[in-house]
Amino acid sequence: MTDARDAAYATFVRERSHALLRSAYLLTGDQHLAEDLVQEALARTHRAWSRLERPEHAEAYARKVMYHAQVSLWRRPKVAEALPGENLERHGGSTDDPAEATVRRVALRRALLSLSPKQRAVVVLRYFEDHTEVEAAQMLGVSVSTVKTQCSRALERLRGLVPDLRSLADIEGPR
Repeated sequence: MTDARDAAYATFVRERSHALLRSAYLLTGDQHLAEDLVQEALARTHRAWSRLERPEHAEAYARKVMYHAQVSLWRRPKVAEALPGENLERHGGSTDDPAEATVRRVALRRALLSLSPKQRAVVVLRYFEDHTEVEAAQMLGVSVSTVKTQCSRALERLRGLVPDLRSLADIEGPR
């Protein structure tokens, strides 16, 4: 019985680690922190594997672990951090130029990294993973009004840093 459970867990890790890592990267904004977050989530999922009702719920469990771990980081004392290249280049219009697309991606990435961890988590849940405000609030263990406030502030900041954001992605505001 243990071998079958271990095999099911190993299959889960092989099949879903990349998707978890993408979400973790969007939550943390840093590849190494994202890898640490996924490793923590997978370790906790492994410990809970025998308690999961169905293996299909493992990814939801792992994601919830990631969100909760990230929320716990919000509560730790903050250390001021300055990112190089704080002044984002302003580019408008669409183009087929790969260099222009790269500049836009870098500008958007910098803008996302300038958000607080709470704001980034809310934006990831709402717009990357397409969760409702209620779902995001439940996953993060905060109120719906906190999700709305953080989302509104994040989008306002992103629009200020990247004025042509509407042309990059049609973000009209919280649903």
